[in-house]
Amino acid sequence: MVEYETRGRVAILTINRPEARNAVNGAVATGMEAGIDRLEADGEVWAGVVAAAGPVFSAGADLKLIASGGFAEMETERGGFGGIVRRERRKPLVAAVDGAALAGGCEIALACDLIVAARDAKFGLPETKRSLVAGAGGLFRLPQRIPRAIAMEYALTGEFFSAEDANTWGLVNRLTDPGEALAGALQLARKITECGPLAVRATKKIVRDGGDWPAEERWARQQEIMGPVMTSADAREGARAFAEKRAPVWTGK
Repeated sequence: MVEYETRGRVAILTINRPEARNAVNGAVATGMEAGIDRLEADGEVWAGVVAAAGPVFSAGADLKLIASGGFAEMETERGGFGGIVRRERRKPLVAAVDGAALAGGCEIALACDLIVAARDAKFGLPETKRSLVAGAGGLFRLPQRIPRAIAMEYALTGEFFSAEDANTWGLVNRLTDPGEALAGALQLARKITECGPLAVRATKKIVRDGGDWPAEERWARQQEIMGPVMTSADAREGARAFAEKRAPVWTGK
C-alpha cells in the first residue's frame, strides 16, 4: 500500500490506496514504517518525499476500521498512526499534497518537515464533526505551524482551509499548479540534497528540538549536535570547494 522508489538522492514514499481516498489501514501504516526504515538505512538517500496516488492525498483514518474497533491496526509501535506521526527520523521529509489532506491525512503532512501543495489542495482536522479527537499530532503541530487562534478555530469547527491560506500562514512552503505537487516536492528535496547531509541532519534536529531546550542549556546542546559535523570530512570538503570555486562532493562523513 506504500510504494518506494528513489530518484537520485531522494526517496519517494507513495501511499497507493486511491480507491479508498488513501485512507490509512494496517497495510498503509506498516508500509510507511517500512519505507521510512529503508530511507533511513540507505546511505545513498539523503531526503524523502511523501506523496499519494490519485486525486486525494489522504482522507485520514479508515472510518470502517474505526467503526469496527480496529483503530490499533492503523498504528505501528514506533511510528504511531500511519507509521509516521511519532517516528523519529534523521533525514528530512517533504509532503507532496495534491487534493485533500484531511484528518489523519493532514496529520501525516504535518509530521513531515516541509509541505509542497497544489493550489487547489485543502487541509483540515474535521474529527470534531464525527465526535472524534485528532490524536495523531495535529492538535499540537498545527498551532506550531500557523497562528494559534486560527489553528484553534479550525480544530474546534472541523472546517477545511485552502492551500493558499496555508501558504499565507507559513504551513505550506511552496504552491504548485494542480497535479504538480510531487514535482514541486522533488525540486525542493533535491535542493536539500545539494547541501552536506550531515549538516542537514544536525540543522533539522536543532530547528526541531531547540525551542524546547532550557535557555541555559541551548548553547551546550547545540554544540553537542553540531560539533561532530564541524570536524567532519564533509566540512573540510565544503571549505575546499568554496576556495576552489567548484561544487562540493559530499560523502556523508
